[in-house]
Amino acid sequence: MKPISLTNKEQATADKELQADLADQGEIPDHIAIIMDGNGRWAQNRGNLRAYGHKAGVNSVRDITEACAQIGVKYLTLYAFSTENWGRPKIEVNALMHLMARSLRKEAQNLKENNIKLQTIGQVDRFPKKCQRELREAILCTKENDGLHLCLALSYSGRWDITEAVKKISQRVKEGDIEPDEIDDETISAHLSTARIPDPELIIRTSGEYRLSNFLLWQLAYSELYITETYWPDFRRNELYKAIQSFQERDRRFGEISENNTKESMNLSVQELTS
Repeated sequence: MKPISLTNKEQATADKELQADLADQGEIPDHIAIIMDGNGRWAQNRGNLRAYGHKAGVNSVRDITEACAQIGVKYLTLYAFSTENWGRPKIEVNALMHLMARSLRKEAQNLKENNIKLQTIGQVDRFPKKCQRELREAILCTKENDGLHLCLALSYSGRWDITEAVKKISQRVKEGDIEPDEIDDETISAHLSTARIPDPELIIRTSGEYRLSNFLLWQLAYSELYITETYWPDFRRNELYKAIQSFQERDRRFGEISENNTKESMNLSVQELTS
């Protein structure tokens, strides 16, 4: 997110043209969520330690965040560390914690200067004190920004999120603040960690895996899925644009059918009745 140098001027011009074409083709999702997968395999394929892939993945985070801010995406949620990731080898987890603390310290000012607001969801209190401190400082540094909201899912689990919401609602019922019959979808959404964030319209998963991995299980009910074989360290803005183009080509019906299909069905029914 640093100023573009003169040597990259041609690339910057081409990128702006791509962004303009994308905006002309259709709707840009307000909220994109990404399962960043494949760092370890990317590194191992190159004969390196898995930690090397996590380090390379930071460059993709920077590029995708910048691209989303430039094309008008309002919310970007990145699945950075799941609760299941604590079960990885200790040396890899320690490397991830060190990398996270260093990256937050390095990028906080860039986020502020680019009007990007940082926030987190998940059990952040499980992280080392140093990481928690860097997170607090980065969030404080960007709290006045009103551009892209960058949300990091850290020690996050979709099941944990729903369970915590149920506990909060149950307490309200116990205190007589709400009746059981009054609980609906909106009630549950309002008690999730993402209560102030709209549900994602597009979810991207890198590395070719076809699963949600316990990510935003409630919030992704009607999100469009985009799976790419590309490993996260190789996933840059051109890959992001492909995902958005795929989103723009889809007919989002939310369980209903389009008006044209309704008319066709009605006409067919009349023909069947009168034949």
